[in-house]
Amino acid sequence: MAFLPMSRADMEARGWDRVDFTYICGDAYVDHPSFGMAIIGRLLEAKGYRVGMVCQPDWRDPASVAEYGEPRLGFLISAGNMDSMVNHYTVAKRKRRQDLYTPGGKMGARPDHACVVYGNLIRRTFKHTPIILGGIEASLRRLAHYDYWSDSLKRSILLDSGADMLVYGMGEHAMVEVACALEGGLDVQDLCFIAGTCFRTRTLQGVYDPVTLPSWEALRADKRAYAESFGMQLEHLNPYTARPLVEEYPHSVYVVQNPPALPLTTSEMDAVYRLPYERAWHPSLDAAGGVPAFKEVKFSITSNRGCLGECSFCALNFHQGRIIQSRSHESILEEARAMTADPDFKGYLHDVGGPTANFRTASCRRQSEGKGACTNRRCLAPEPCGQLEPTHEDYLSLLRELRELPGVKKIFIRSGIRFDYAMLDPDHSFIRELAAYHTSGQLRLAPEHVSEEVLRVMGKPPRRLYDQFVREFDEASRAAGKEQYVLPYLMSSHPGSTMKEAVELAEFCRDLGYNPEQVSDFYPTPSTVSTCIFYTGLDPRTMERVYCATDPHEKALQRALIQYRKPENRALVREALVKAGREDLIGYGPKCLVRPA
Repeated sequence: MAFLPMSRADMEARGWDRVDFTYICGDAYVDHPSFGMAIIGRLLEAKGYRVGMVCQPDWRDPASVAEYGEPRLGFLISAGNMDSMVNHYTVAKRKRRQDLYTPGGKMGARPDHACVVYGNLIRRTFKHTPIILGGIEASLRRLAHYDYWSDSLKRSILLDSGADMLVYGMGEHAMVEVACALEGGLDVQDLCFIAGTCFRTRTLQGVYDPVTLPSWEALRADKRAYAESFGMQLEHLNPYTARPLVEEYPHSVYVVQNPPALPLTTSEMDAVYRLPYERAWHPSLDAAGGVPAFKEVKFSITSNRGCLGECSFCALNFHQGRIIQSRSHESILEEARAMTADPDFKGYLHDVGGPTANFRTASCRRQSEGKGACTNRRCLAPEPCGQLEPTHEDYLSLLRELRELPGVKKIFIRSGIRFDYAMLDPDHSFIRELAAYHTSGQLRLAPEHVSEEVLRVMGKPPRRLYDQFVREFDEASRAAGKEQYVLPYLMSSHPGSTMKEAVELAEFCRDLGYNPEQVSDFYPTPSTVSTCIFYTGLDPRTMERVYCATDPHEKALQRALIQYRKPENRALVREALVKAGREDLIGYGPKCLVRPA
């Protein structure tokens, strides 16, 4: 199969006089299932719809989105694989130097708040054509949300973009239903019944048994109301039990979020990954050097979706949900065999995983029976649920089959491992095989912090489980005759971290002899629990008050402590230690972090 059309000439070469959907995207066109535009575009194509791609249009020129004229059914808009603001700015709100989803990594190919800009650009020319938002930016901004870059609360992206509907989550089920309804002659304003979508309306007459969230005016007047609203949203993420959520705006305008779409079955997920992707960037991008982000995933395989880890700083719970969805072994093996035939394949599969690699099966019997994830308890943290059934049997079986494929030399696991889940499995074969076959020198893990208080807020396991995993991995590496090390990802200034906890993290690095080159400073991105805490000072799950380092200078001090060995950080480290009352760590002794000025 050829790439989907990228221009009117491509469309006409197929014998089409118009497209059913024009897909506007902030990323360059890569036809690979790691890119949302490719999945939705190919899925609609498989259902018989004509889709034309418009990637990274000039947002100053209305003609750039009218490449195919008016689409028969509607415009689809996605900012791309990342929120455009995260794509553009560091946590310090400085412009990034590179856009990995743009040819050659060049910056400036998409606007800030891309969905809003694209939506308004389309409305300037096409006054009544349906506009449907999707992708991560729309999904995580579907209701009122805190915007870190403007340090303010923003309305639902539906209202600011001028769009008619929003598809949240991964979107396959919902997007096909939307397309079928429009094809059947329904007006976009009547599509108020599709799971996994949001819509705006002036009447709630057709909304069954809704939950009313605090209004926009209430949210603006009181941060506590926002924390309460976010807590209510957390209770309605299970597609089997959720009710519609209603958020009221001035002038009797409502934004309604329908319950999430049902998760994909294994056969449905296999079908999505068997669509006829070219598995390459569009040839027109060759001259600019291609798309850097694709190089990282070209020889990686997505084996599962969903994450039962529920880390507070991660938006996966709001986007993919906690229900684990997995592809069949045969589907994954089929993709791996195709990779071995690629002339560029050198024998290395860079990853076999998903949001968390070692989640392949339902977390408990409740999920296995199709009841979804609990709304009143978490699977792993702060303590594992008594109903949790941790197992790596299926994942290990899959990895063993992949290792036997002709042409495969080694398989890495780079998409993240939940080490507490590995330790909870009574059979530790996964840890042994991870050390023996799937690590090369260094294993990256994400304890994120070592303070029990910060870990509790983060939704991460206690430090003792990390220490136990590291010891067992070290033993397994020696048994395999390998010298390998665990390198931790660490996060500074997360909610709950005072200067005291920041010093505790610095002492951990000192005792480990670890000098991290990169540190993740907490980044308040839309629709995470941690971002809600950062904005309100309240944990929406408990309504307890939580300390937050919101001052940029304090955030710099906490970050400097972790990288205390850097000469340029010495003054900041001394200042931080004085603020923490830990002048004992300023000196010349073996436990000191920095010398006196």
